[in-house]
Amino acid sequence: MRGRCSMVGPTHVPLAAPIVPFALALLALALLALALLDVASKRAKNVFSSFARDSSALISPEDVAFLACPSFSPMQLAGRQPLSIAGVWVWVWVWVWVGGCGQGHGSVQGSGMFRVPWFGCGVLSAMPPAMTDLLDLWVEPGLDGDDQVTVDFLLPTGVYIKMDVPRQSSLQCIKQMLWKQAQGYPLFTLLGEMDSHIFECVNQAAVHEELEDESRRLCDVRPFLPVLRLIARNCGRAERLLDSKIGVLIGKGLHELDALQDQEVKDFRSKMQRISEENMQCVHMMSWGEWLQSCFSPQIEAGPVNGYCDGSEGEVKIIMHYSESQDTASLKVPLSCTVAELMEQALRKWLTTHGSEEDEGCLGDYVLRVSAKLEFLFGDHPLHHYRYIRSCLLAQEVPHLTLVHCSVVKAMFEREICTIGGVLAWKASNLPLPLPPKKRGLTVSQVHTCVWEVHSQFKITLVKGIKVNAEETAKVQVRAGLFHGTELLGKVAVSSESSGRSEHVWNKALEFDLSICDIPRMSRLCFAIYAVMDKVKKQKSTKSVQMNKHQTIRKSGKLLYPIAWVNTMVFDYRGQMKTGDITLHTWSSFPGEKMSTVTSSGKHELEEMLNPIGTIQTNPYRENATALHIRFPEYSPQPVVFPPFDKILEKAAEIAGASDTLSMGRGGKKFYVELKEIMERDPLSQLCENEKDLIWTLRYDCRENFPQSLPKLLLSVKWSKHEDMAQLQALLQIWPKLSPRDALELLDFNYPDQYVREYAVNCLQDMSDEELSQYLLQLVQVLRYEPYYDCALTRFLLRRAQANRKIGHFLFWHLRSEMHMPAVCVQFALILEAYCRCSVPHIEVLKKQVEALSKLKAVNELIKLGTIKTKKMKEAQLKDAMMKCLRQTGFIETLSDLHSPLDPQVLLAGVNVERCRYMDSKMKPLWIVYNNKLLVGDTMGIIFKNGDDLRQDMLTLQILRLMDILWKEANLDLRIVPYGCLATGDRTGLIEVVSYSETIANIQKNSSNMAAAAAFNKDALLNWLKDKNPGDALEKAIEEFTLSCAGYCVATYVLGIGDRHSDNIMVRSTGQLFHIDFGHILGNFKSKFGIKRERVPFILTHDFIHVIQQGKTGNTEKFGRQDAFRQNCEDAYLILRKNGNLFITLFALMLTAGLPELTSVKDIQYLKDSLALGKTDEDALKQFRQKFDEALRESWTTKVNWMAHNVAHPS
Repeated sequence: MRGRCSMVGPTHVPLAAPIVPFALALLALALLALALLDVASKRAKNVFSSFARDSSALISPEDVAFLACPSFSPMQLAGRQPLSIAGVWVWVWVWVWVGGCGQGHGSVQGSGMFRVPWFGCGVLSAMPPAMTDLLDLWVEPGLDGDDQVTVDFLLPTGVYIKMDVPRQSSLQCIKQMLWKQAQGYPLFTLLGEMDSHIFECVNQAAVHEELEDESRRLCDVRPFLPVLRLIARNCGRAERLLDSKIGVLIGKGLHELDALQDQEVKDFRSKMQRISEENMQCVHMMSWGEWLQSCFSPQIEAGPVNGYCDGSEGEVKIIMHYSESQDTASLKVPLSCTVAELMEQALRKWLTTHGSEEDEGCLGDYVLRVSAKLEFLFGDHPLHHYRYIRSCLLAQEVPHLTLVHCSVVKAMFEREICTIGGVLAWKASNLPLPLPPKKRGLTVSQVHTCVWEVHSQFKITLVKGIKVNAEETAKVQVRAGLFHGTELLGKVAVSSESSGRSEHVWNKALEFDLSICDIPRMSRLCFAIYAVMDKVKKQKSTKSVQMNKHQTIRKSGKLLYPIAWVNTMVFDYRGQMKTGDITLHTWSSFPGEKMSTVTSSGKHELEEMLNPIGTIQTNPYRENATALHIRFPEYSPQPVVFPPFDKILEKAAEIAGASDTLSMGRGGKKFYVELKEIMERDPLSQLCENEKDLIWTLRYDCRENFPQSLPKLLLSVKWSKHEDMAQLQALLQIWPKLSPRDALELLDFNYPDQYVREYAVNCLQDMSDEELSQYLLQLVQVLRYEPYYDCALTRFLLRRAQANRKIGHFLFWHLRSEMHMPAVCVQFALILEAYCRCSVPHIEVLKKQVEALSKLKAVNELIKLGTIKTKKMKEAQLKDAMMKCLRQTGFIETLSDLHSPLDPQVLLAGVNVERCRYMDSKMKPLWIVYNNKLLVGDTMGIIFKNGDDLRQDMLTLQILRLMDILWKEANLDLRIVPYGCLATGDRTGLIEVVSYSETIANIQKNSSNMAAAAAFNKDALLNWLKDKNPGDALEKAIEEFTLSCAGYCVATYVLGIGDRHSDNIMVRSTGQLFHIDFGHILGNFKSKFGIKRERVPFILTHDFIHVIQQGKTGNTEKFGRQDAFRQNCEDAYLILRKNGNLFITLFALMLTAGLPELTSVKDIQYLKDSLALGKTDEDALKQFRQKFDEALRESWTTKVNWMAHNVAHPS
């Protein structure tokens, strides 16, 4: 099989007359017959046995040189000595598959010449299915012990070499081995210097990749096939090496972005490159102190810490480590002590035993670091304001800090500055011509027509649809609508019905009842293609079955099946109205959506076929996608453009000057009360037209009295009137600045105007780094709503990521984890490239993490493969194979010395292989234990998942973390454990292991001999806590349990978290209870045979009550109205209600993320109901108390469910 693809060189083959392919086929059959006869002879046996012994004998060098000759043609066979048998096979395969069948995959070079790619897309598309078995080639070592792989090398001289090389070798070592081997082959002297060549391969994405970074191992490169081509290295090696590293890091080669014929992409990349150079120059000018604060800033958290001090009032015990020795010192300092005061005391104590006064250095020669991570404490804050100190106090742990000499930090700083300096040096030697500065607004030709001057009706020409996936008997229609956000501007235009097969031609105009002058800047044109059928056929064809899975609309006795949808902007990124022919490759409609039948006119459902919230990018998989050909007319000889911002303000001033100033007067008391009631509604509440008119009329009252009501004002603007739009923009200039939390709502899809979004981003500038990190997940998702690559939000995120290494880390992973999604892959790749160019020193850090995750994925696939292929293989054998794999040199080096993706401030030294295992669940997640590089003896556990979508868990944990923050702001600490969780790719990710914790199921089962009876042992949990907390510590553990139980009761009720069996609830040895595994949220509870398995609003079993009552069964008054536990629950619930709009906004911003249980606004309605938004606090509290009593009353059903779970999962 390798021989087939190993001899496709840069060959020119003349295209012959139409008879040639037929003649070639006959020739191929004849050669095949000759080969079969030859096999029967002894000579053939010798040839094939030689092939088995020495793969390099597959094709002779003479055959290679002959076939690789640029002037080669089949006619030359007549005048040449016969090829070897293998040579004939290669020639036939290359000519028939590539020359005969693959003409569409090559590129025509001149008249009648076809250039065959060396083993490009033409070969890959024609490759036999059996070749995919080689995809496992890079996963297999470790089970069979063979570390060698046979690789085919194609040299630029036309010579082919087959050679065994170690999988773990770097490309540099492999090239040296190849150079030594090539000396015995012809034309070696023509190769020139070894350093002037690099390898090229076809990667796992089936595209060519130049392997510029030769420090990479072959097993990390993972070519699609074990074939490497040697090519000449182009000039600009440093730049190409950086591009190669960025391409590998972000998961998309930059040559793919180079190949895009899109001016917007080119302009964005050019602008980002200029900005990146400016940013690097700024970093290059930093002092080491400024750099330290940028990369490793401390986490600050204000608020009381009463009750958490150890020993005497207001003091804390600290273990101080010294980086210059192995010694430690114990210090007791006041919580109000500053970092400088603590360092002075620690330094003085160290010098009393390790040096004299003459040795005492300046306090400025040291910095203070958290011992277990790269988090430095500096500034004038008291100790109890640092999050690390607070977390230790709350967990009753002693803080460990390390005094580090500045020379260590300066060495880190110098390494990064050296890297940046190298990049700036070669950029300075290749300076491009300076570009003129861009002005805000228009970037098009000065000769243009303002859109406000064109009063024609907007229309387009619907030309045709191609590859329409509909039954032959069905007729096809197209609907088109103009949208601004989710607002439909005018009526939907509908085409006539068209009959045909895969191609449907209309060539008719679709007119809209909206003037060109009133089209908003951010309006988008949305299309829906659907089939119209008179009735459903009895026989089920493939296509009809597929259609029945989708939404079905009944109208006027006909059935309408959505087929596809696509969106496009009316104005391009420069503000110029589109003109001319455009082909839009569509997206399949509503995959997996349940069928619904509408018995009314179906108008609302027909409008829902349009998908304005969907992407404006066309489907990149064009081969099978339905294509819609449309034409934008030309309304003027000059380009029609949207006016710049200053012209909009001039228009507003003109309107204000011509209107009566009394019309802008204030409303009376009656209107104020009505306006107040409207403004206090939650974001999901709909506004009627009268209410919108009232808000617009009293817009100046809104600005003065209800500035946070800006979202409702924006929903009341008539965006289809450019006069109202201009007045809104003028009002926005004097609108008070919103808090960052309120401004988040303005980034929702309902508010697409670019100046509104710029205003929102400007409000976000006041966010601290900690607050920005809290909402970063949503901010990345709303990038999907941005129609153009260069926008205020993108620039804001890149600027803050470049200024703070931790924000940059999580921005990278939030973007990188969704690079497999075709709708955002280009946009996210551009942002990732821009970040990498701004933060060149961070590339190697992130690259190490990407490589480590790739290794863990390989181990996980090995375990899955071993489970499938050898079902009888014992668990011990599989674990042994896993251990063997993790101990390989390549795995050890890749998995060691890296920053944890879950927390970039944690340095992982290496894997503690003996403590690693795989978990016994369907996807076989890996339980990996790491040693901490910064603190000897400290370990941390990480769960690697491959096959599960962790984004919903990530969202839920983020909301739990926010609840914890809101409660603490109200002086209520309910001891929430929002452990780390990070999605890193397509259904892959990491979960933090919470140390010293156990599941309720295991606690119960370990206390009983019968799994069924274990669930009803109410003493098991209390006895476990007594065992872990002897003596006086038990009371503190019960307090921890009580507080955390209250927090999770409220949180799981509000979020509607389901599937709460005893393996999804855990308890730390300190008493903290916490929940895990959030696969079911927003009221999506599990059911069996249509019966809900979970009947309680939240989990509050008698086990928990028994612990809270400290084992005193008669202590039932603990659950009276004034009980502390119930009071904590009620207080927590009311605090969340006050922030209900924030929770709704955060979930709404995630609607396009594709989470399984968050797909529409209807899903978010659960939050509104659980928080009782729209009700008074008294009514809401009454509702919660009813739920609380229900949870207590029906807790026996939970125990039954737990019993069933224990029986089904005994181990």
